[in-house]
Amino acid sequence: MASVYIETFGCQMNEADSQYVADRATAAGYSIATRPEDANVLVVNTCTVRDNAERRAYGRINHFNVLKEADPGVRLVVTGCLAEQDRDRMQKLAPHVDAVFGTSELVQLGDTLTSWREDFEDTEFTQERALLLPLGGAADAVTDAFSHLRAFVTVQRGCSYYCTFCIVPHVRGRFDHRPAREIVEEVREKLASGAREVMLVGQTVNAWRDPISGADFGDLCREVAALDGLERLTFISPHPKDFTEKMIADFAALPALNPRVHLPLQSGSDAMLRRMNRKYTRAQFDEKVALFHRHLPDWAITTDIIVGFPGETDDDFEATMGLVRSGVFANAFTFMYSIRRGTPAARWEQVDEIVKKARYARLYDAQNTVTRAYHDRKIGSTVRALVVGPSKKDATKLTTKTSDNVTAIAPMPPDYDEALYAREPWLDVRIETAHVWGCTGTIVRRAAHAGEPGAAVAAPLIDLIAT
Repeated sequence: MASVYIETFGCQMNEADSQYVADRATAAGYSIATRPEDANVLVVNTCTVRDNAERRAYGRINHFNVLKEADPGVRLVVTGCLAEQDRDRMQKLAPHVDAVFGTSELVQLGDTLTSWREDFEDTEFTQERALLLPLGGAADAVTDAFSHLRAFVTVQRGCSYYCTFCIVPHVRGRFDHRPAREIVEEVREKLASGAREVMLVGQTVNAWRDPISGADFGDLCREVAALDGLERLTFISPHPKDFTEKMIADFAALPALNPRVHLPLQSGSDAMLRRMNRKYTRAQFDEKVALFHRHLPDWAITTDIIVGFPGETDDDFEATMGLVRSGVFANAFTFMYSIRRGTPAARWEQVDEIVKKARYARLYDAQNTVTRAYHDRKIGSTVRALVVGPSKKDATKLTTKTSDNVTAIAPMPPDYDEALYAREPWLDVRIETAHVWGCTGTIVRRAAHAGEPGAAVAAPLIDLIAT
């Protein structure tokens, strides 16, 4: 059977795009490979938001040439933001790439896979293909017993805000909002396929407006949350500017919404926010936080922060540190600024690398202290979490995600069966220890649906021996 291997770099938008490619491939008669050595077509879905992601993508693209040299019949496809940005020069940098599809050309990518399908009817892989040496990376969009439980649904593409550090508007274009009826119909399809949690995805998701009725993102969440079979709803990635009190009040009326919001700060300094073209002040950001605390006091707030943006002074950095130390963010994705070709900030005088690294280390430590304290508060509680599957680091344990997106790892119970836990995927985990990355504990109950009390689960044998 012809097969496709998909590897994804970057954000949830890219993950959603990879799932679309996988769906088109399976509809055309391909299987989704778990190893590049076992695939006829290799798809690399790239990111260019940061320099490291770009370098890793090119490294992987060049690494896959080993497979093409061993088997000239292998096709290599590159898509995503880097493909859009480097469309004209990618064939020079990586001449072994067979096809390049930009961020708005996923339909054409799917059509191409369909047209190639018959070329692989009689393929027999040879031992030489196994010469590929591990270089990181992992297969995406692979179907397993639990993959259907979570679904991405794209509601909006592109961004019209042009932050001075960001390449997204240049590679994904300006706002393009899908009609609500299309979104709702896709969610229905995902639920019919067994999805328990749906993530609404957009580059600036809360800027969404229905192009027909003008309904806002709060209205959309209300409509989606009312669908039969939806058990958990979440969204990524919003912009602080676009949250209104009406929208946040809409969220408060929806029990199915995960109690977590990602509120990208980027910097706590007004001077930096102006240079970044973030379109809000520190005071306005604080007002958004206050609105969430007022209407949704139990929600966790997470964020993004950039360190070492051009022109950042010690005072600018300390303004960010003060907000982090306040404990407002349950978690933060922190980055050292890296130059992105084609953006205004790339032309500005840069912060010294030594200074940038020192600031990053301080910020990283400060947020880790806050995050660990947030996780510590879960110790002794029992949390409802959705199973992800066996832990990638320890196959005797299960990985779950709590409603506030904290990873909880627990030993597999004695009654663990893949099919059973796919049917009853809601697990109550008694939290026993906390870490910066998440928590560990013991599974005490499992349930078929999020609102059910669940059935008791026997303790793992090691716990019985310990007691």
